[in-house]
Amino acid sequence: MTGIMDVVSAWAIPVLVLVILVWAAWKGIPVFETFVEGGKEGFTIAIGLIPYMVAMLVGLGIFRESGAFALLVKFLEPVTSLLGIPGEVLPLALMRPISGSGALAIAAETMQRYGPDSLIGLIACTMQGSTDTTFYILTVYFGSVGVKNVRYSLKVGLLADLAGFVASVFVCKLFFG
Repeated sequence: MTGIMDVVSAWAIPVLVLVILVWAAWKGIPVFETFVEGGKEGFTIAIGLIPYMVAMLVGLGIFRESGAFALLVKFLEPVTSLLGIPGEVLPLALMRPISGSGALAIAAETMQRYGPDSLIGLIACTMQGSTDTTFYILTVYFGSVGVKNVRYSLKVGLLADLAGFVASVFVCKLFFG
């Protein structure tokens, strides 16, 4: 199983890039110009995210160093231990439904603190990718189309986030733990 995963991991991105290039050439899309345009947009987005990431990292650092985080983790420990969720990923689990940039900052700080290949890092990455910013979606997207009653959507969205968190822990522990 590990040998197959190694081969798939080694070839997945090069094959994907090749497929995209062949498809773009077949469709007549100017690949380089499109890539440069996307890079410019990505750089603009990254610059816009920096203040939020710095603010979230400082706030999270203060929260952790003050001892408030330890109290929150201890308070939620019976539930998190029952679900097998490490307390170190709890801030991400709490922030992800609220703020994408805040969750990204927490995930980045988690990677820096524990390493991307640690079980905690893998769980955090998987949580980041398998959940969404439920409150942002309800506010922006539902508001733009005039949806006023979001109570069922909120419940389902938060349940989906919880399922994503629990599944992230389970899958990472199954494959990497």
